[in-house]
Amino acid sequence: MSSNNSAAISKFVEGAPPGELGDVVKDIKALTSEDHSVLEAARPAFKNYNEEQLTAVKLSGGGKSVLISEYNALEEGRYYDTESKSSFAFDHILQKASDVQSHTLDSRHTDLIASLSKTLDTHATEHYPSSVSAVFPTPDSLILLLSASKYSPSNFYNGRLRTTYHYSTASQTLTGVLTCDVHYYEDGNVRLLTKKAVPETKVGGSGEASEVMRVIARVEKAWQEELNRGFGRLAEGDFKALRRQLPVTRQKVEWEKIGGYRAAKDVGGGRR
Repeated sequence: MSSNNSAAISKFVEGAPPGELGDVVKDIKALTSEDHSVLEAARPAFKNYNEEQLTAVKLSGGGKSVLISEYNALEEGRYYDTESKSSFAFDHILQKASDVQSHTLDSRHTDLIASLSKTLDTHATEHYPSSVSAVFPTPDSLILLLSASKYSPSNFYNGRLRTTYHYSTASQTLTGVLTCDVHYYEDGNVRLLTKKAVPETKVGGSGEASEVMRVIARVEKAWQEELNRGFGRLAEGDFKALRRQLPVTRQKVEWEKIGGYRAAKDVGGGRR
């Protein structure tokens, strides 16, 4: 397989809308005559996709889903989850977890991670149906992740909201990125992909989990209000400008009387 084709398929994978990676894989197989080496060559793209999309996966024997991200990646294609205290192998093409093992978290912020995980889960459950959240440590900060998905292929749309926060315990500051990705494809193909960077924000009090969540709630409320205003501007501005509301006569066409219009007679052969 040529490098150009491999690069094209990798872009195809990484550009898949939320919840539609399986459809993309089917299309790739159809276009390449079921050549499995094509998918294997694009495995790094599948990895990038799942980690960036914060893909959620259920573990065998577990009730709650866990997240795939660059922040909980281990060696040899494995990932870990702080809440279930387990690690697992993950197939990025099939999006399936296997070989679940016990995993002990090595961090001096274990108590704060547990507290943040609990408050973030409460926040997610209250505001985002079908969501999964997690907290992971890095050398410099704690990472708070949330992924909320809405899949409705019968209504021709799929979407996902993702939030990634970096909380510095040393400076008690919070930064982050909020991402909204929605694909609507009934009689067309429209995709909304918007991101908002969260500037460094001081967390008040003693920097406990409740104080961190207070900042997060305020940030996300302001962002959602901003999105709503943006949608309103699109509906009343750009989208409305795409079509003419009235014909050049500035009068509505009375379709029940269409036969009486001169143009209709001309087109229909009524004029001799």
